[in-house]
Amino acid sequence: MHAAGAPPITASTSTWPVYSAPRVDRRYLSIRAWTSLYSDSENHHYSRRSQQYWDKFYKLHKNKVGCGAGNTIFPLIATFPNLYVHACDFSPNAITLVKSHANFSAEKMNAFVCDATKDDLCVNVMPSTVDVVTLIFTLSAVSPGKMASILENCKKVLKPNGHILLRDYAVGDSAQVKLHDRDQMISENFYFRGDGTCSFYFSEAFMATLFQSAGFVIVDINTYCKEITNHSRNITMQRRWIRAIFGRS
Repeated sequence: MHAAGAPPITASTSTWPVYSAPRVDRRYLSIRAWTSLYSDSENHHYSRRSQQYWDKFYKLHKNKVGCGAGNTIFPLIATFPNLYVHACDFSPNAITLVKSHANFSAEKMNAFVCDATKDDLCVNVMPSTVDVVTLIFTLSAVSPGKMASILENCKKVLKPNGHILLRDYAVGDSAQVKLHDRDQMISENFYFRGDGTCSFYFSEAFMATLFQSAGFVIVDINTYCKEITNHSRNITMQRRWIRAIFGRS
């Protein structure tokens, strides 16, 4: 999340191929109905211990590029040096990685440990002071029943006309197909990986219902599809990501 000096936000005019999952359309269900649908996932072993497994993940991957420890905020600061960035994660190891980064500056960044599903962001960030919150592969890491709590937390620190920028996994992604074939499903579109971390795969209907029920308005939402070929392994993957902008009403 960042404040001051951010570029203006406009709705996307691009048209991307959209993947539609062969499932019943639940876009009109209330958030309470969604929570009930996924209630069993809260008691699953990997869901209950998600913080433990993500902390282990960051510890094991501390020398790897793309582990999620600062890969969004440092390019932002480099591009927009006037930004002040708040960065939080429920993994202490992730925050340690951020603070040990060569480009970390305590004058421009406030990095802290926080489980946004239950801890109050306003303990570390003043209410209604943030222009933009970024959720980059964040919601997919928690169980569906806890996602609404994260959005309520984000709303408290956002300015009245603030925005959430989101990118996450979409239904039909090749990674989901692989996990499904391995019988690693916890609940509908929610899976555990081999390292114990979890991942949820979003449809546009689910994402829209989730944010609208939390009081946000949809500025832009689309599913981006890309075919990736690994020539050395002679395999082709269908990658799918959901990208969206939501405004605080």
